[in-house]
Amino acid sequence: MIDPRAGNRRLVLIADDDEDILQLLSFRLERAGYEIVLARNGKEALRLALDLLPAVAILDVMMPELDGFGVTRELRRNAATSTTPVILLTARAQASDITRGMAAGANDYVRKPFDARDLANRIDRLLHPSPDQVPGQAQSSHVSGPGPGTCLGTRSRDTLASD
Repeated sequence: MIDPRAGNRRLVLIADDDEDILQLLSFRLERAGYEIVLARNGKEALRLALDLLPAVAILDVMMPELDGFGVTRELRRNAATSTTPVILLTARAQASDITRGMAAGANDYVRKPFDARDLANRIDRLLHPSPDQVPGQAQSSHVSGPGPGTCLGTRSRDTLASD
């Protein structure tokens, strides 16, 4: 049984209604040493986050029952999860979507398709910030074009602040 309250701060909540995404991220992040809990809709993600208090939550924006924006807002409203890092993972890549995600309280915004290694690195940076990095904010690594092993465009809160 996973009990992050007993000191397990390697628990990652992944919420997506796409089974392939859940399996890919689960496989990759388990190999990176994280414990994983999966949710297939927003309400389930919120319940699991409040019950298990994960170290980080990766949320798809477009999910049934409650979208990723709504889950993020609810996590920020709850004292127990108000500082839990949230990464929004989505195909919605318009500037207004990114702004809406950051306004809801997300720490990072990753566009699909994505590179799972990059996402694992982002989680590490959120959980273990470098001395010059603001805790809870991923380092900027927006990629404007595809390339081997790269992510197809990601944005983080600090990138938006400089736009």
